[in-house]
Amino acid sequence: MDGEGYGESASRETRESASRDPLVVGRVVGDVLDNFTKSIAFTASYGHKLEVHNGVLLKPSQVAKQPRVSIGGSDFRNFYTLVMVDPDAPSPSDPHLKEYLHWLVIDIPESTGATYGKEVASYESPKPTVGIHRFVFVLFRQPGKQPVYAPGWRQNFVTRDFAELYNLGSPVAALFFNCQKETKTSTGSSSSSRRR
Repeated sequence: MDGEGYGESASRETRESASRDPLVVGRVVGDVLDNFTKSIAFTASYGHKLEVHNGVLLKPSQVAKQPRVSIGGSDFRNFYTLVMVDPDAPSPSDPHLKEYLHWLVIDIPESTGATYGKEVASYESPKPTVGIHRFVFVLFRQPGKQPVYAPGWRQNFVTRDFAELYNLGSPVAALFFNCQKETKTSTGSSSSSRRR
């Protein structure tokens, strides 16, 4: 009985941990990715001080320029693929263009960032028109350097299918932020600021 009690307790703890995981709560796991175990440090930031944390709400004006992405580790012989998608395009209530590909970078050496990789699809800044959209960064460890071809279009990209096509396996890290259309008051533009 003690073994059963422990197993039940461990199973409950796993479920509770998953229910607190922001990637699960934000439905990134499920809508974009299958469950995975993070195995490397991974950060993304806009500008000098705006670091992406799971579920943070950012304005389109804050994410207009390509983010700085950093990958942990210390073995330059390992390479990574970075995918950034919007699973809520064109609107969260009717995401018939999901996933919309915003960025694709391959051959990023471990312990560096996206600027050291090869950009396959250039960064396209988020500009949601309706509702709150999730923008998801997914990092895969590559089995080795290999050619990756730019998709013919950005809409209806499927991260899972892409990973399978290029034998990338499960993600090693992921982050997401939320973003919605800015109103005139949220951009800080007012008649007094336009008169200068």
